[in-house]
Amino acid sequence: MDDRTALAERFEADRSHLKAVAYRMLGSASEADDAVQESWLRAAQTDVSEVQNLTGWLTTVVGRVCLNMLRTRRTRREDPLDAYDRTPDQDEGNAPEREALLADSVGLALLVVLDRLTPAERLAFVLHDMFAVPFGEIGPLIDRSADTARQLASRARRRVKGGATSPDADLSRRRRVVEAFLSASRGGDFDALVALLHPDVVLHADRSVIPTLEPVVVQGAHTVAKGAMAATGRALFTGVALVDGAVALAMAPQGRLRLVLGFTIVDGLIAEIDVVADPERLGGFDIGVLDD
Repeated sequence: MDDRTALAERFEADRSHLKAVAYRMLGSASEADDAVQESWLRAAQTDVSEVQNLTGWLTTVVGRVCLNMLRTRRTRREDPLDAYDRTPDQDEGNAPEREALLADSVGLALLVVLDRLTPAERLAFVLHDMFAVPFGEIGPLIDRSADTARQLASRARRRVKGGATSPDADLSRRRRVVEAFLSASRGGDFDALVALLHPDVVLHADRSVIPTLEPVVVQGAHTVAKGAMAATGRALFTGVALVDGAVALAMAPQGRLRLVLGFTIVDGLIAEIDVVADPERLGGFDIGVLDD
């Protein structure tokens, strides 16, 4: 078997692994597919006769391609929020469902945090902490030393943990309520939503959410539940996260934070919901990942 054939067979055997690396680096299924394809084009033109660990080598090739893609991202796609207020069958194919399933499998809050890291931090954290690539192999990818790569991963790790300030028991209780709200929203379960809301619940939404000239205020369990029922498209791209140390929901298609729902919970019921879409406020939030 020649080197080219061995490389092709190894690449196909590792394709799902390489897609997993690329998705965590880029936060987009379609971009991950592009990165894997580009990685093959590069790998196929390389002499691999002296490469002993093809899987490890291919992982670093994908990492370098993704790093370049991150570095050349000049603008964020700013789709209107109502672009996500669709059920999956209203779109071509199952792309939204696929993105949502991938985000759930990785953790949407993690994708949001990764999106806020520098490309070098993201590479160091993803390759080392998620795929056990040694820092000695990561350093050359970012033109840094192994020690610097280690420091970048450590910095990213601290960002991922976020800043939880509530006692653990309180955090767990609030998480259960928020997760139940998300589950009912995704499933379109109106009765379950109403049961989670205080009868006099108040929802505040800033002007960037709809948008409107003035912030929106909605009151009453049934009215708020109807609004949640109308946003099942958003719920697909929403996950539980730590936001400024409190349990919240973050909507982040392709890992890019677009909306945060903060909750005030009293006696196990949601008494207030604060919906934030203003980019400046979103940028100021400290986002972290809740431990499983």
